[in-house]
Amino acid sequence: MADYLPTSLARADTIAGLAKGLAVLESFDTERQRLNATMAAQRAGITRAAARRHLLTLAHLGYLESDGAYYWLAPKVLRFSGAYMATARLPRVVQPELHRLAARTGLSFSCAVRDGDFVVIVARSAVRESGDRLLAHGVHLGSRLPVHATSTGRVLLAALPDAERTAWLAGAELPRLTAHTVSDALALTAVLNDVRRLDYCLAVQEHELGIEALAVPLRDMRGNTLAALNVVTATNRMPPRELVAQMLPLLQEAARTLRPLV
Repeated sequence: MADYLPTSLARADTIAGLAKGLAVLESFDTERQRLNATMAAQRAGITRAAARRHLLTLAHLGYLESDGAYYWLAPKVLRFSGAYMATARLPRVVQPELHRLAARTGLSFSCAVRDGDFVVIVARSAVRESGDRLLAHGVHLGSRLPVHATSTGRVLLAALPDAERTAWLAGAELPRLTAHTVSDALALTAVLNDVRRLDYCLAVQEHELGIEALAVPLRDMRGNTLAALNVVTATNRMPPRELVAQMLPLLQEAARTLRPLV
């Protein structure tokens, strides 16, 4: 959040209807691609009557499509992400460096920022690896991945002030995505302490089986961590130690190169 934006907002300055409408839009995800009014109300934390009005309005404006009972996102919602990608400084600055890394190594590189309990991929340079599989599974620009189980997420959590990190851990859900996922708050605290000490994170099969990722922080000239850069590959292609030995210097070099630009 920019320094000039308030951390809290006075009631008189709040447009409750806008907040509720956005909550309804955010109710759609990979688990629930189609919602009716009852489901949207439960997910957005509003009444069914309010959810119905918001769904009807969003459909009328072209942001949702409907069969009369269920609603789903329409292509028009991509205007928001398209505008961000076209105007935001971070993706435009980082993208050429990710392309350079991918061309040099034949691996997939990303830049992610934190959004609450998730990281969001804002820049990505993906290549096809052996087996013609695009790594990692289902990951694309705008993907939201759980912050606790990803290399980028852990780098960003490790950069938080201690009090803020403790408060987040106290209220966070830490679902076990694979048998390797760290899903205990105390264990994750120890992992984050190691990430802070090492200044990088290696996550092996914690978000997806067969996938490993290595991430470093991307800081500005004041030392603030703005995002995380990472590389993703298959565990059967490169052992974890080899991934760190070969890719960590490249990621650190990229972060240093980008630092004056972000």
